[in-house]
Amino acid sequence: MSLHLRPEEIEAESFRIIEEEVGPHSWSPAQWPIVRRVIHTSADFDFARSMFFSPDAVARGVAALREGRGIVTDTTMALSGISKPRLKQLGIITSCHVADPDVATQAKAEGITRSVAAMRKALSHPHNGIFVIGNAPTALFELLRLAEKEGFRPELVIGLPVGFVGAAESKELLLTKAHDLDIPFITNRGRKGGSTIAASVINALLIMAEGA
Repeated sequence: MSLHLRPEEIEAESFRIIEEEVGPHSWSPAQWPIVRRVIHTSADFDFARSMFFSPDAVARGVAALREGRGIVTDTTMALSGISKPRLKQLGIITSCHVADPDVATQAKAEGITRSVAAMRKALSHPHNGIFVIGNAPTALFELLRLAEKEGFRPELVIGLPVGFVGAAESKELLLTKAHDLDIPFITNRGRKGGSTIAASVINALLIMAEGA
């Protein structure tokens, strides 16, 4: 590989390799750029088989971004991975409350995780509509509980928590309940996921929302 390739050339060549190695697939033209970017971020072709989209997830997510709906993440790492120029272009506010002092105080007082308390705080801001979960299964479990018990309806949930305790189970619950709760979602099956993966999904949607 030439050391003089520009970043956009490296990305284009990476996408070419991904296309070649994945070969024929059943992803729709709207879904494939997201799956491809996840593979590009992770170099993990398992995502070509494990990703799941609700039928209208991409369209509703792009519409929410174009409307400037707020994005909430479960970690500062996911937040830092989202394209700031694209957020600015679309006038989107982002937030992550997991490190907020009042969230820590609430979590300790109630015996819950800070991720759960952070999701509850995020719901108090009506402009928030897109929830990006890349680390904490408890955050995804709590979003689903709030949807079922309190009628909360996000515009999109990107549910990609990673790990050995609760990650796969939280995503299975999302797959089970999302249709009845009318929650558009993008997720995958299994233990794999992560903040960088979740950020790559929202970045792919931001590119679509910009029309780039």
